[in-house]
Amino acid sequence: MKKKNIILLCVALIAAVAVTGFATPGSQDDPVVSLSYLTEHVIPEIKAYVDEALGKSNAASAGFEVVTVPAGTRVIASASTELILRQGKATVIATQKGGLADVTAGYDLANDSNAPSNHLLIVPVDDGRGLAMQTDGIVMIKGTYKTE
Repeated sequence: MKKKNIILLCVALIAAVAVTGFATPGSQDDPVVSLSYLTEHVIPEIKAYVDEALGKSNAASAGFEVVTVPAGTRVIASASTELILRQGKATVIATQKGGLADVTAGYDLANDSNAPSNHLLIVPVDDGRGLAMQTDGIVMIKGTYKTE
């Protein structure tokens, strides 16, 4: 009885190998993927998915924008916007909730304090924080903002 089971198992195994071994390349059982299909369809879809998952866009705004700001202008930034005062003098626009995070020095800048040059400043929330330009200046900005 055991010998018969072993023979049936061997025959079934040989039949399974024969069926998969004789599959035609490019058929439903053995699909062929070409390089052009990968480069034209699969890779762009994967890249778009990863960019979307990471919150990136194809826009050039992923880097800092160099903005010339005239004296008397207020730069109001949205949450997570990064500011670097490169030239000129500016004061901080803060709210009752706090000021701008000076990540270079490691402290919070209060309302009407002088904005330090060449320091990375981050706006933590979207509540009207930013910079008030005292002189003409240049500000590097990464994120969304408006000028008033």
